[in-house]
Formats: sequence, structure tokens, C-alpha cells
Amino acid sequence: MSLSPSRLFSQIATAERPAGTRVVMRRAVVLGGSMAGLLAARVLSDHAEEVLIVERDPSDVDAGPRPGVPQGSQVHALLPAGQVQLERWFPGIADEALALGAPPPPNDPGTAKVFVNGMPGLPPAATGTGPALITTRPFLEALVRRRTLAVDTIRMVYGRAEGLVFDERRVTGARYVPEGGGEAVVAPADLVVDAMGRSSRLSDWLAEHGWPRPPMQRMPIKLNYATALYRRDEKVSDTWVAVFHTMAGKGRTARIGGINSVEGDRWIMLVAGYDDDRPSRDVADFTARCREHYPQMFGDIAEHGEMLGGVVTYHQADSRRRDFHKLDRLPAGLVAAGDAVASFNPVYGQGMTSATLHASCLSAYLRSGPTPHEQPARAYFDQVRVVVDAAWQISTTADIELPHVDGPYPPGYRVTKWFGDLLFRTSLTDPVLNARLGRVTTMLDHPATLGRPGTLLRALRLSLLRGARRRPVGARR
Repeated sequence: MSLSPSRLFSQIATAERPAGTRVVMRRAVVLGGSMAGLLAARVLSDHAEEVLIVERDPSDVDAGPRPGVPQGSQVHALLPAGQVQLERWFPGIADEALALGAPPPPNDPGTAKVFVNGMPGLPPAATGTGPALITTRPFLEALVRRRTLAVDTIRMVYGRAEGLVFDERRVTGARYVPEGGGEAVVAPADLVVDAMGRSSRLSDWLAEHGWPRPPMQRMPIKLNYATALYRRDEKVSDTWVAVFHTMAGKGRTARIGGINSVEGDRWIMLVAGYDDDRPSRDVADFTARCREHYPQMFGDIAEHGEMLGGVVTYHQADSRRRDFHKLDRLPAGLVAAGDAVASFNPVYGQGMTSATLHASCLSAYLRSGPTPHEQPARAYFDQVRVVVDAAWQISTTADIELPHVDGPYPPGYRVTKWFGDLLFRTSLTDPVLNARLGRVTTMLDHPATLGRPGTLLRALRLSLLRGARRRPVGARR
């Protein structure tokens, strides 16, 4: 009997270290050395005699944002589910991050603030996953890279991936041009992992060799980011973390904002809009937006804080997913992970966390069934689909409400929207529903868990009580 998506998701998101790992291949090749590629390589090291990572960014890139990650300078969030998986594969990594300068959480939980549609909301509920690890993307990625490359069987080469090598029904290797140019190198492999991100060319490479392209779904979000770093100063603000979200509605323009305290005793502050609402790199424009459209701490930091560097912008046109699980033909010896499978509206922080969960799917796949070069990795893609579906449902259900987004509308959209609105409203003031919703939005639980009768009844009861309190005495029922 097959497991429900929520139970399978629970297994994928486990914190337990895998037992009974087995070596099933001589070499695995990972194309891409970002978070998805690094996590895949770490998992593969339990099952391959050698793991080779091919990374396109130059070997002399320091811990700053990499050219291959255009969003690297923006605010990033590792959700609690992602932190669980990082600890699973790199025990003690959170403590190491703190020792290297990641800011420890403050004793006063009131320094974490949430604003929804201009009103204060409940702070994030405790998830039981330990202190939140809040850093910049380059800091965290550099730490994961060091831990990954410390494994004796993993090595990294620098170059540009150029294609795959096929032998009838399976992939047998990958081609890359080394850093500095020259002849293409063929790296034989029993398994190739595509971790090349949103710009992955895997679909083209499959088509060139007579294999079908995975179907792609897109949702045009037209998201516009602007981010700046500031010296953290208690005289300016005591803010540790602030999250601001205004949803589109009557008299409201959809906007997102965020402040994180990060390593180096700094704040990283984000403002974002959609469609024609585009923050620029102009410091005056950034400051004005912070003061006019966001809570007081945004304006205080922008006006009185010491900016470190300039304002950096980023635009993402759409959310997208490649549905490998729908392919009727798929070569053996090939999987994809991270944004190469699906990339979402980044304001929900699902990207890095999804990559860690894809690594968990890869581990489960390699610990069971045939060796990867014998049969297509359908079991892997079936598990990845559960992770993608969960993240896609969370992000697109909200994004479809944006005035410039016109579908695609999922089946049962009206009912889902009605229940989602009800749950969201009541969770703003009810700690129980806030915690349940928080476990879903942080990818610790599957969205299906919110459909349990107890959650629905609680939300309905609270909504009715709120309506009764607002009704004038003597009003007709």
C-alpha cells in the first residue's frame, strides 16, 4: 500500500541519519556546486567510490556572491526543515556557523517581528528544530562547501558543463570545458546529477539525443527585489528579524520586506514589489520606500544606519517546475535536483530548503532498489514530486492572487482559497493555528496536514467567535 503524500513527506523530512548505506557505483558526477549540488555530492559520497563536482564559477571566487548565483546578494532564508537536513548530513554545522560569526538568537523573542497587511502578527512559533540559523547566502554556502569538500571521496573541478554522454538507454558521463578553456573533457559516470539551477540545459541535452523534454509549468510572478547591507547598531534599532507582507487587495499593493541580522554584525534589508512596482538601485529611492511603505524599523535603518556598499536588485520573471515524473521515457543514470527541477517565488524561502529535501530523496533512492545505472530513477523523481508539490502549493496559491497573474488555476481553487483565507486570518491571532500553519510554511509538514478536521473546526469556531464579538448587541443573526 502506497503512502499518502503527507506521510511520505514526513519520511523525506526526517532528522534521522540514514542507516545501512551501501556503495553502488564507482563514480558520480554532479553538475553545479551550489547548495543543491553540494548536498547531492554529500549524499553520493555514501554510495560512490568517487564524487566529482563540476562547478562553472572560477576557482578564485571568495566567499562573496558567486557570478552563477545572481540572487546571491539578496536576503536568503534557510527554513527550519532545511536546517534539520543540514544537521542530518553535516552534524554540528549550526554550532560551527555560530562559532564562525553567525548571530545567535536573542534572549528576547520580541525582537522578531511579523507584519501582515500593515498589522502586527504573532511571532514565528517555536518549531523544536533548535536556534534559527540566519546568515547571508554566501556565508552559508561557503560553510557547506568546506564541509562537503572535506569528505575524502569528493573533489571539485572548475569548468562549464557542455553536455551528457549516452549509451543507448543510459547516461554514461558528462562533458565539460575546463576553466580557462581548451578541449572538452569527458567525465565517465554511473550517475550524473543536474544541479545547474533555473538555467539548466538538461531538457535540450535530452532532446538532442532523442529523449523527451520534461513538461514545464510556469507562473509569471514578475518579482522585483532590492537589498542593502547595514552596520548593525542598537542605537538605530533593536530589530533582530522583521518580516513584512502586504497582500494585494482593496486599497493595498502587494509588497514584501525583510530584515535579518547576519554575520559580521550586520543587517541585510530587503524591499520587494511586483510587476511595475520595481525598486531601483538608487539609495534615495530605497530609503524612501523603506520609510513610506514599511514599518518604522525599516525607515530607521535606511535613514540612520550605516549602509555597507550599495543597493543590489534582482528580478525573477516566473516560478517554474520541470515535471520529470511525467516522462514516459527517461534514461538511467540521471537525476536532477534543486532549481533544475523547480524554482519558486523566493519570498517564501523555499529554494535552499527544497534542495536539502531533494538530497534526502536521493539518499532514500540510493538505499533501495536497483543501482542507478540499471534503471531510470523514477522512484527518486516520485519522491521529489512530493517535495515540489508541497512548495508549489504554498507559493502559487498566494501568488495567483496577484492582480497581474492570470492562472493557471489549480483544481478546486475556490475551495482551497476559501479555506486558506480562513486559516490565514485566524492564525494571525491564534497560537495553535499559527504553529500548525508555520510548520507547513517552513516545510516541516506537508500542506495536507492543514486539512485535518481539528484544524478546520478550530478555524471555523474562531472565525465565528470573532464575528459574534463584532456584531452589535441586538443585531439580527
